[in-house]
Amino acid sequence: MIFIQDQNYGKKPNQPKELINELIRFPQVRLIGPEGEQLGVMSSREAQLKANEYNLDLFCIAPTATPPVCKILNYGKYRYEQQKRAKENRKNQVRIEVKEIQLTPQIGIHDMETKARAATKFLEQGNKIKVGVRFRGRQMTHLEVGEEALNKFIELLGDNAQVEKPAQMEGRWLIATLAPKKK
Repeated sequence: MIFIQDQNYGKKPNQPKELINELIRFPQVRLIGPEGEQLGVMSSREAQLKANEYNLDLFCIAPTATPPVCKILNYGKYRYEQQKRAKENRKNQVRIEVKEIQLTPQIGIHDMETKARAATKFLEQGNKIKVGVRFRGRQMTHLEVGEEALNKFIELLGDNAQVEKPAQMEGRWLIATLAPKKK
């Protein structure tokens, strides 16, 4: 016979994480009214009756305080405002992408200038750039040629970029990370 242990066995599914109304079972709570006024310390039962008088919900805002702090409010409106605030914060968040540019040790100067122009556009948009020089076969014996190509590429970017992470070998790649210069 095989027994499978279920971690959620015996628990109610989708219980709210926040303590509201009848879920508040502390012996004493500090109560704050709907207008923000202090109503004092009382039993959670009395606090629930007060919330019912206002036709609002009892919400525990600080369950770890001594005694726990509860507030009388409209819980639906509170949740809506929380979600709206979180959405606004996500919208205002700046996302920095890391763009990748690949070079070879024998890259031509015009090809390098083209890639440098693309890199300048990425930097102006506020993105970081990961520049990699790929070595193939016998090119591994002359790493200095790849370092020269990488240094020349960084020179072409000039005042637009600053080296965030200096050149470092990772397998067959010489990789450096560049960030936009702070103005």
